[in-house]
Amino acid sequence: MKIVIDFRIFGTKPGGIGRYNEKLLQELVKLDDKNKYILLFKEDPDLSLPENFSIQICDCNWYSIKEQFVVPYMLYQISPDLVYFPHFNVPIFYSGKFVVTIHDLIMTKFPSQRSTTHSKVFFKLKYWFYEQVIRHAVFNAEKIIAVSKFTAQDIKEHFKLSAEESQKIEVVYEGVSVAESSQKQAFDLPSNYFLYVGNAYPHKNLEFLISSFEDFVKKHPEYYLILVGHKNYFYKRLEKEAKCQNIIFAGYIADDKLASYYQNAKAFIFPSLYEGFGLPPLEAMANDLPVLSSNASCLPEVLEHTVLYFDPKDKNDLLIKMEEIITQPELRQNLIKAGREQIKKYSWSSMAKNIL
Repeated sequence: MKIVIDFRIFGTKPGGIGRYNEKLLQELVKLDDKNKYILLFKEDPDLSLPENFSIQICDCNWYSIKEQFVVPYMLYQISPDLVYFPHFNVPIFYSGKFVVTIHDLIMTKFPSQRSTTHSKVFFKLKYWFYEQVIRHAVFNAEKIIAVSKFTAQDIKEHFKLSAEESQKIEVVYEGVSVAESSQKQAFDLPSNYFLYVGNAYPHKNLEFLISSFEDFVKKHPEYYLILVGHKNYFYKRLEKEAKCQNIIFAGYIADDKLASYYQNAKAFIFPSLYEGFGLPPLEAMANDLPVLSSNASCLPEVLEHTVLYFDPKDKNDLLIKMEEIITQPELRQNLIKAGREQIKKYSWSSMAKNIL
């Protein structure tokens, strides 16, 4: 069988989907030596792959007009038996057989112009086009992979799928792995700090987190908040608006160094209003870091009873949980222990097997 996989976003720097793709490929090469794979990359990834895996360069960005034409043209030239799109952006001009992973429906839940750098007219056009692309993906896929039961239900409800149409949705959880640090003490980190790792899109609710921390630090001036994530427009906007000296915008941190940030923090705070799966809290658990998490969307499903939950719109609730985590060592240890058990439920190997 000839299978094409769209890996134009790949690696940890672009964020969650890049990591998802990287881990899938790492496991897939161990699992399948029979099918022939053609992998679409935006640029040469410099990977060593088995003979049944080959790379083809597809130099166009995700979410671009160009991909709507270039990707289908390349696919028709390759003539695969099946294409796997690990994100919803299936070109509307592609009519061959495909499987798609839908990670979330954030654009349908937060269709705010604040989520974009473009003008109002351009944003409305972009949103309309998004709806056409994801609708094409949902209704024309052979199978839809949802990363949580929450996301599966979201898809069914938003697109008003019939019972028969819903049967093609399969839930496949993501995995989690521990990044070992060889330089645990090599960074000039504060003695006491809370950590957030992820992007700064509005649904991540970082304005709420920063505002809450600014109140917290009035009582605990020895504490810091470190925000880790690629400094795009949204992070730069937050950095410009933040007034507190105890907030550190660390930018992108590579995995080998990031482990140190996890391992030396007091707790990980995840204030998101909406997630399809929510990998960062699990990565914190994998590094023995207790988690304070929003109780929104899929997070109670994925994290279960292993974190301290708070209402992501109630500042006082978060402040209470932050106080508890720094004053109750036994609670902190119990959360660490529970986290170690929770991450055993999620592996990249299992994810790849289920996708395959």
